[in-house]
Amino acid sequence: MQQNQTQTQNIVILISGRGSNMEAIVKSWQHQMFPQNTKIAAVISNNADAAGLNFAKQHNIATEVLSHKNFASRQEYDQSLIKIIDKYTPKLVVLAGFMRILSPEFVQHYQQRLMNIHPSLLPSLTGLHTHKRAIESGLKIHGCTVHFVTAELDAGPIIIQGAVPVLPNDNEDILAARVLKIEHKIYSKAIQLFLQGKINANSDSNNQNADEFLIAF
Repeated sequence: MQQNQTQTQNIVILISGRGSNMEAIVKSWQHQMFPQNTKIAAVISNNADAAGLNFAKQHNIATEVLSHKNFASRQEYDQSLIKIIDKYTPKLVVLAGFMRILSPEFVQHYQQRLMNIHPSLLPSLTGLHTHKRAIESGLKIHGCTVHFVTAELDAGPIIIQGAVPVLPNDNEDILAARVLKIEHKIYSKAIQLFLQGKINANSDSNNQNADEFLIAF
């Protein structure tokens, strides 16, 4: 799965707020962690007030806003979002705190090139409030997972995971901050592996490269 180094591999990142994972990915790109033919082509948000848009503009990355409030249905919104994303011919679409449930049509359109990060060690703790639930469940290890997106929520093929301890005096905010530091590391690593052609949405293929899947404590 070696990539053609002459063809630009565009990344489009979707955010809804601060976009701290987006910031970490941009910094990894600037530090040449990704192949030389990589470009972060655009940062797109459903929220005009998303702080991450200003960061992207400051780093000369194209930005776009498409508010979901202007659409009658999820399908209509996603169809318009696809048109905007496809202007940038993405090799990879990255969800970085994009607070929208995606339609099956959207997921199918970007099949095998749509990536998300979830704040738990999937398949455990799918859904929301994962840090609170980790503490309430008495877990000793918690973390985050980068995975390919499929129509089933939080169930796509796992790419890479990072783990942290749950300490006796942790509250939800303290644990979330500890996990976030690991998120910033493993998301860029997952993107690097994808752009280098070392992984895809075929889990059997990924298993052949298991030594590259960082488990960070």
